[in-house]
Amino acid sequence: MQYIWLIWSLILIVIWLVIYWSLSSNKEKKEMLVVSLWTSLLGLTEPLFVPVYWSPPSLFNLALRTGFDIESLIFSFGIGGIAIILYQRIFRGHETRMTAREHNSSRHKFHTWALLSAPAILIILLTVTNLNPLHSSIIAMIIGGLTTWYCRPDLKKKMITSAFLFLALYFVYFLTLIAISPGYVEKVWNLKAISGILIIGIPLEELLFALSFGFIWSSIYEHLTWNKLKLMKQE
Repeated sequence: MQYIWLIWSLILIVIWLVIYWSLSSNKEKKEMLVVSLWTSLLGLTEPLFVPVYWSPPSLFNLALRTGFDIESLIFSFGIGGIAIILYQRIFRGHETRMTAREHNSSRHKFHTWALLSAPAILIILLTVTNLNPLHSSIIAMIIGGLTTWYCRPDLKKKMITSAFLFLALYFVYFLTLIAISPGYVEKVWNLKAISGILIIGIPLEELLFALSFGFIWSSIYEHLTWNKLKLMKQE
């Protein structure tokens, strides 16, 4: 059990590599890599979730001793790049710069607020409520995604579709954990602190996390860079 979290994280990296090498352009590869590198920093938030949400055995027993672990950095790296690129990999699109008219839309006055809304809401929820940190994260990502939707309605199709694509991929990915280590979820997740609902052995909150993460994170690159995605069939 000591290395299950590491093995599971590395399985995600295999999926990441398969998608990365299937990309047709260096621009897409750069986008996926850059977003993954930045997303890996989310792994530093692990102390928020250990042990209140789960207590995974990790390399050098870091998670239980310090709250931090190497596996979280690997996991965050993997999900970041996959979430950002999955939609355009399947539907074949490319990014273009927004026009000056689009850039100056009245909705873009909320550009900075939209980008900061998710972390701001998360901090507020963690500070003033007794919600489980993952529940707070899910709420923050959903609201943050909705503010992005308002600011960048051109991204709504990608956001909604990516949310369900990432959910489907994460569902299958989570089944690999159940397959390699039956009973791991029950031993490691603090099911009493969350809903306790398991769907084919997967905690409901994990699926809600995947849905909300795919929803907000699929738009983050375009939102930060003022780009927009154009599908091939639209040309």
